[in-house]
Amino acid sequence: MPGPKKGLKFEKALEELERIVARLEKGNLPLEESLQLFEQGIKSARECRAYLEEAEKRVEVLLGAPAGELRLEPFDSEETEDEPEDHDD
Repeated sequence: MPGPKKGLKFEKALEELERIVARLEKGNLPLEESLQLFEQGIKSARECRAYLEEAEKRVEVLLGAPAGELRLEPFDSEETEDEPEDHDD
């Protein structure tokens, strides 16, 4: 997947995506215009994803290694609020 455009910030891409979704949700557009907006929305969503993937790579925890070295440990993104916790009662 290509990286995001340098001039377009995450917030701008997300704002564009939200605008497109709002227009499509109204449902009063001709088919061709809806398809064009959908294509633009996909591009904006991909740009947002690229920004988020880059941010995830940058979110790393510095840990001191036993020999005084520093090592990078990637941020664990698997634990999210969307996933139910396993409670064995």
